[in-house]
Amino acid sequence: MLWLVAHQRQPALAQGTHQLSFADGRKAVLHVPPHADEQRLPLLLLLHGAAGQHGGGDHLALAHAIRHHSLLLIPDALSTSWDFLRGGFGADLAFLDRAMLWTMQRYQVDEHAMTIAGFSDGASYALSVGLMNGRLFSDIVAFSPGFMAPLRRDGDPRIFIAHGKEDAVLSVQRGQAIAQRLAGEGYQVDYQEFDGAHIVSPPLARAAFNRLAQPRSPD
Repeated sequence: MLWLVAHQRQPALAQGTHQLSFADGRKAVLHVPPHADEQRLPLLLLLHGAAGQHGGGDHLALAHAIRHHSLLLIPDALSTSWDFLRGGFGADLAFLDRAMLWTMQRYQVDEHAMTIAGFSDGASYALSVGLMNGRLFSDIVAFSPGFMAPLRRDGDPRIFIAHGKEDAVLSVQRGQAIAQRLAGEGYQVDYQEFDGAHIVSPPLARAAFNRLAQPRSPD
């Protein structure tokens, strides 16, 4: 689980897109909008698929972050994919926690506008981590997920799932089943399909990211 504690402000990086390298060799990308020291900022945490693939989602997320003056954090998994696909949550989950804390020590993050998103394996990880930390993440965005495996549930995040009808890597039936299960459990789920394969649909991604700034509908 992610545990974000009270933090002391540290020197911030200037606006722009930065490559972060931590002492233990872990890496991430952080995009900082202009005037980041003058306002509370939304934070979008974006997780890649197997072998570091984003399916085009990283470019769409960056365009959104630039347009909406949001922080965008893109960490790398320790191996080719995320730890729970190799036996359980561990080093990668701890790194997400550390990378987010590093960011929050330097910028005023709007703690009511934090989103976890991902593509493929990253979507499965985003769903799993987001459902475990639904009081931390207001939204989960999953592009072509394969499954979800939260150890527990907490909070009530909004959930957006998109899946290609011709996906030969993770079939569209997987996305359908996840969305149906979550909706049946009472989550606010927006499920969309598109004519395409194992990629991120630009129109659906833009719609998903744009709704992050919209207020939640009443329960």
